[in-house]
Amino acid sequence: MTTTDNTVVGARLTKPLFERLAGALAGHPYVKIVVDRAENTWHVLDTAAHSFHVRYIATCLCGMTLDELEEDVDAFNASVYTGDDRRFLLGILSLHTRTGEHPGLATRYDERPFMVLETTEADTMGAELLTELYTFVRARLDDSLPLLLKPATHAQESALVGVPESKVPRILSHELFAAAEFVPLNIAFARGRLRHFSSEEEYRKAREHLTWYDIVAMPVVPDDIPRVAGLINGSPTTPLSHTNVLAAGWGVPNAIVRDIDARVHADDLDGAWVHYEVSDGGLRLSRTSPPETLTEPHWQTHRIRLDPPDTDRAPVTPLNRLRAADRVRFGTKAANLGELHHILRHGSTELLGYYSKPRPPRPSLLPYLQRRLRVSHEDELRARAAAFLARRFRGPDGLALPFSLNQRFLASSPTIQQCIGKLKMALELNELDAVDALCLQLQGLIRTTTVPVGIELEIRDKISQHLGTARPLVVRSSSNAEDLPGFSAAGIYDSVVSVAAFPHVLDAIRQVWASLLSPRSVRLRHQAGISLDDTYMGVIVQRYAPAVLGGVMVTCDPTRPKDFRGVYLNCAADSADVVDGRTAPLQYLYNTVEGGGRTVSLGAADTDVEPAVKERLADLALAGRLLQSHFAVDDPDASPLDVEWLLADDGRIHLLQIRPYSA
Repeated sequence: MTTTDNTVVGARLTKPLFERLAGALAGHPYVKIVVDRAENTWHVLDTAAHSFHVRYIATCLCGMTLDELEEDVDAFNASVYTGDDRRFLLGILSLHTRTGEHPGLATRYDERPFMVLETTEADTMGAELLTELYTFVRARLDDSLPLLLKPATHAQESALVGVPESKVPRILSHELFAAAEFVPLNIAFARGRLRHFSSEEEYRKAREHLTWYDIVAMPVVPDDIPRVAGLINGSPTTPLSHTNVLAAGWGVPNAIVRDIDARVHADDLDGAWVHYEVSDGGLRLSRTSPPETLTEPHWQTHRIRLDPPDTDRAPVTPLNRLRAADRVRFGTKAANLGELHHILRHGSTELLGYYSKPRPPRPSLLPYLQRRLRVSHEDELRARAAAFLARRFRGPDGLALPFSLNQRFLASSPTIQQCIGKLKMALELNELDAVDALCLQLQGLIRTTTVPVGIELEIRDKISQHLGTARPLVVRSSSNAEDLPGFSAAGIYDSVVSVAAFPHVLDAIRQVWASLLSPRSVRLRHQAGISLDDTYMGVIVQRYAPAVLGGVMVTCDPTRPKDFRGVYLNCAADSADVVDGRTAPLQYLYNTVEGGGRTVSLGAADTDVEPAVKERLADLALAGRLLQSHFAVDDPDASPLDVEWLLADDGRIHLLQIRPYSA
């Protein structure tokens, strides 16, 4: 039987029928399915006609109107996603092709299509229902198509441990990600000149000749990429790498395209003008004619405004004494850490903002937060959320060096002042070759110029008083020219990890100060219209804490920014430095509404982390969402956070850095 919208009921699913009904997501065709246990049949939905399982079930199978569904949508969702005696089993079938071998398949296959069955993240199916769903679909799917079950969450993975692979063949999310031929990292399109590099050595030879209309394709795009029109990575990477965050902030197309070398060589695209488009539906990369004239890109005429900084003399100040308003003297990073300390000590009236916002048809997501925090009454939520943060998280012990300290140091050297004057003149004349040389000269001067005795004593005394001298320290940037709408500055300023003794701390501070004047940072700010006169560098000196696990989190899904559920985490053992492009991190996506999470990629790790650690990461994702509510009171949806963190051996999570995720 076929309904008028092409949805198929009860029929055997062949590949041609699948293709007729399918939509596309991340380059893979897929269909939604509904198994009706009461009628012992299934419905393969016409993707073009039905965007949501629940609406189809309510209107087409239960005779409800959309208004009736929306009156109690949460209860209806619970009946189909979490009910023990549910009538319907909901799933998604996607089609994949991969060369290689997988233990869930009885035979080796080369470029052979196979199907993947999964539920939504909100679904709480255990082993029995997952087995029933797989068995039902396998019996109604063309025998020539292998079928694998993909657990949608860590909970489903655990539930299936006791089920033999011979009974339910499966593939994990990270295995599918590792095999993906195409992964959209930033949805956009561009017209530009394709520059293909087989290695980083080839890229280094050509880097200084790259221009704004180039589209760079190579195995992994390095962090020092200048502003270009698009990026193509030929190998798996993380959307949270500095390079990918910059691409998102620039608004340029960016994707993982595993066969990019073959495409470029087959169509002779290196050096050719191309149309490059990244979408959920797939990749478009095709030749086009070069423009008759090259029009200046809009970002070269756009000017980013900075908050007026306060450069009056200010003392070196403990982080826990700062508040958000202190960003004008110490930079956003330092001020945000001060605000974090305040939240952990005193709570906040704003922690529920993200969950309080209406998301039609729901008046708010507060009932979901109640279930997560195990609160019986909504009026207890704010106190419970504050207690959750205070009990499980801590801010870093550290000091903030104000903008004025950097200015006093620079003013102490006539040679530095003369060189800064020459740099300003070169920028006004747009003499970029001279700019690069002057920047390198300035950086050398800053790193070697003696710090005035008064400044050195102030820094030494505050470190001794508040941080001690027995443990290593971390020195970070806190500029006023980063984390801005349209200018993230991800990775362009220096941090120095694990500095042992005071003379080295002073060297690290000068290195951070010098990074404000690196050729790359000066060029990128100049392109964004940020004047050198308006740019200042503060510094954070934090106590180093050994980590079992460390990483970065953004309070959104960077590959699907409109999905209000997801929080994305990257991490690696013993390291918080997982976004520099050189490390392949573990990657996780957590649902902060219905709950649950999944492993997206193992990166360079051989095995996944233990279940107890995954639970701590789920807590971290929820904490990020609560903090997002505080730091983005006006519009928490539009202002996700970028949080660096580490998991200490005592089980507590240290939040090392909180900044806007300006991508």
